[in-house]
Amino acid sequence: MSVGDVAVRATDVWKRYGGGLTQVDALAGVSAEFGKGRFTAIMGPSGSGKSTLLHCLAGLDKPSDGKVFLGDVDLTTLPEKQLTHLRRDRIGFVFQAFNLVPTLSALENITLPLDLAGRKPDQDWLTTVVDTVGLMDRLRHKPSELSGGQQQRVACARALVSRPDVVFADEPTGNLDSRSSGDVLEFLHRSVREFNQTVVMVTHDPTAASYADRVLFLADGQLRSELVDPTAESVLDAMKQLESRHDTADELAG
Repeated sequence: MSVGDVAVRATDVWKRYGGGLTQVDALAGVSAEFGKGRFTAIMGPSGSGKSTLLHCLAGLDKPSDGKVFLGDVDLTTLPEKQLTHLRRDRIGFVFQAFNLVPTLSALENITLPLDLAGRKPDQDWLTTVVDTVGLMDRLRHKPSELSGGQQQRVACARALVSRPDVVFADEPTGNLDSRSSGDVLEFLHRSVREFNQTVVMVTHDPTAASYADRVLFLADGQLRSELVDPTAESVLDAMKQLESRHDTADELAG
């Protein structure tokens, strides 16, 4: 993949917690590229480092060693103020907890990143995003008046409204029923196909991962394998193999 085709890149990224005998390597030398206009899922057993990797890629956490690039910008060298501006202007976030402001309407929650940046929304783009998530008739409602699936679609629209370089999604369907999950995943999938958006998603759900173009599998803080054009069945098989190798390694270590 040429540099111009890469939205985000991790180069030999380590993340350590603690020190001495209590040191834990949450990430141990991860290198990966995430192409522009592609949907990548990150999976792995509990404690594999997948959320830690996502947070380092998104500039929410700094690696202990290694580099993370958003385009040609090295996030690991930016002062906190510049990093805050970059996250606001060039990155979108969708989390398991919807993180909506309860006193604001759906529309006000969607445009909040632009309001904080002192920018006016592109009305045509705002209409496109709201229409795509199917919320046109719910814009005046507060979060408490919306279902969980609708709240997460508001969060997705908020992540896209500023046309970010990348949308990072951390277990975005974790609190949703299967129908609402499908709606949110279909929207993320459409944003890649129709708007050339780049999406990087952490999930534990093989069905959710099957919406992606590619799945990366982590275990013990290391990248173990990847799957292109996944299906729910192929993801489930890969996870079973990964967990089987993980259990065997634990037995040998014990």
